[in-house]
Amino acid sequence: MAKQLDYMTMREIFSRFQAAEAEPKGELNHVNAYTLVVAVALSAQATDAGVNKATAKLFEIADTPQKMLDLGEEALIDHIKTIGLFRNKAKNVIKLSRILVDQYGGEVPNSRAALESLPGVGRKTANVVLNMWWHYPAQAVDTHIYRLGNRSGIAPGKDVVAVERAIEDNVPVDFQQHAHHWMILHGRYVCVARKPKCGNCIIRDLCQFEDKVL
Repeated sequence: MAKQLDYMTMREIFSRFQAAEAEPKGELNHVNAYTLVVAVALSAQATDAGVNKATAKLFEIADTPQKMLDLGEEALIDHIKTIGLFRNKAKNVIKLSRILVDQYGGEVPNSRAALESLPGVGRKTANVVLNMWWHYPAQAVDTHIYRLGNRSGIAPGKDVVAVERAIEDNVPVDFQQHAHHWMILHGRYVCVARKPKCGNCIIRDLCQFEDKVL
């Protein structure tokens, strides 16, 4: 695990990320807060591209909790059966849709605690929804961010919560809104698990990773 980078190095890193892509976007397709919750819940142990392919037609006919309930679990399974753990995910989507209808008037709540109370929605999913839909500077830590944070020294931590806290504590506030998107994209396409593309990395001179692949 690398040591936490100092403030000025952090500013330089995120300034470079910002210069490269000022408004990074999440790659899960959605049309409203509800479909975002469903898409993120479906993305666990699946690729964004795979989820987008499965939900393309689904969200045309079931873009609200009530429409999803009307569709039903078996029909939902037909749409998402190409995604890993699809049966369990379908059960959770139906359960969370019922809760949203019965307890929240069909609306998606905008508090982390309320979101985390929904079946199949954990802290990461809640943070993604808070960040992408309500523009709250929540930091959703996935495997890409965990790897990048620990390799580089941007946000070292022994687990995802520790990495999340390190981002919140050490990334300058003016970069907090987009921090997790910059880190996800960098970890997904540059700082990959095997043979990281250090030769194409815009922060390689600032990164503490000792086994750089140049």
